Amino acid sequence: MPIMKIRGGDLDLVEYEFSSFTPGENIRLCGLQREYSLVPVSGTVVARAPARIHLTVLDMNRFSPDRPGGGGIGFAIGVYCTAEVECTPSGLEIDYTREPILRHFVEAFRQVVGYTGGFKIRARDHMYEHVGLGSTSTILIAVANALNTAVGSPLTSDELRLLLGSNFVEETEAGSVAFGFETGVGPAASLHGGMAVMGDELTLIYRHAFAEGKKVYIAIPPTEVSSAGEKEFDLLMNKARALDYRDRELKSYLIMMDLIPALERRDLRKAGDIIWEIEFRGSKRAEVEHHGFEIYRYMAALRDAGLEFVGMSSVGPSIAVISGRPEEEVEAILTSADLRVAIATEVDNEGLKIHLEEKA
Repeated sequence: MPIMKIRGGDLDLVEYEFSSFTPGENIRLCGLQREYSLVPVSGTVVARAPARIHLTVLDMNRFSPDRPGGGGIGFAIGVYCTAEVECTPSGLEIDYTREPILRHFVEAFRQVVGYTGGFKIRARDHMYEHVGLGSTSTILIAVANALNTAVGSPLTSDELRLLLGSNFVEETEAGSVAFGFETGVGPAASLHGGMAVMGDELTLIYRHAFAEGKKVYIAIPPTEVSSAGEKEFDLLMNKARALDYRDRELKSYLIMMDLIPALERRDLRKAGDIIWEIEFRGSKRAEVEHHGFEIYRYMAALRDAGLEFVGMSSVGPSIAVISGRPEEEVEAILTSADLRVAIATEVDNEGLKIHLEEKA
């Protein structure tokens, strides 16, 4: 695996060696391992989790592949991943295209709760990978909750989020896994719905319903820039960290003093104004400029047309638009900006849903 350089400032240069490993190795137990009374259920547990729009990290200097956290904000959308889990006498059967990331979390869960039986897992994600819609975190939170319910719910939702975030991995081309970047925004938004504000160490600070009665439009502009792997690492651990040294206090202030009050008032336009300001600040600016200034041109055209809320998700290139204007009017605005609606949906303010399908 490559050795990557991390620079946060003039006197802050370190090397990080990406280490891949076999799923099930390097498990982080998070202090959760103890004696649990497990009661495996009969039947199939089905979990459906909404995807997320990740609006910004608060401070890139507070997270890395070795350290989940950094804080951030994001909201759940009506695009879904599903997981079906059934307890079996032994073994592990996974029906999913990205099997290694699920296998790794299953082993972490097994070790924590002491489950010695098997699982049969079927998972389906929303099929929008590496465009900023959180396919990995969403499918993992669905699987995590289905596993937990299947053995009698020994862990709380917060403990599941902690275990997932601390063992968050991405697969490699060779079928191994490596620790990835995780702020906890995705699992929190997917689990609870609405807008989530995260502090460091995967701490959920605030959650509120968001944009009720409004439509969400996702545009995915064309880009030749990769938002995954080494390209993502270089972006997040170098330019983004340097810019957050400068702007992290401002971003935090805007969220605490302006965004949260706007959410309490259900003021979509004010919330959109704050997000637009953050698009030019700190690590968010680095993420947008990663694709060149074309993303700014797209978003500025949408803002100039009067759309209430416009923001790029994660490292992009997906742009989220929220508006109460008629759908045909919004589509026309996007068309005039050389964009098209890839997904038309709503904010999911209810979060993950789970139920048991009993055996016939």
